[in-house]
Amino acid sequence: MSLESLTEELRRRAGANPSLGYKIKFDFGEEGLIFWDGTAVPAAISNADGEADTTIRLTTEDFARLMSGALDPTMAFMLGKLKVEGKMGVAMKLASYLGD
Repeated sequence: MSLESLTEELRRRAGANPSLGYKIKFDFGEEGLIFWDGTAVPAAISNADGEADTTIRLTTEDFARLMSGALDPTMAFMLGKLKVEGKMGVAMKLASYLGD
């Protein structure tokens, strides 16, 4: 999946769920990033950088697999495919938002 399609899918899922209440950055390295402002109503999802409560670093491929349910977030973290900086509790809340 492209960064644009991942961004659109995250927008759809964020809009279908209650407000997260935190700002999260998904950092894909050279592939770009997705910034989720869960403090805004409705949630603002963009590819612009911003100050986040939690930053999650992974590849776009692994992010697509997380969103499709093909990759378990806990397993991805344990295998080093997903790295979390900032509030770990926020990252744990994401599982219900990202699962298909």
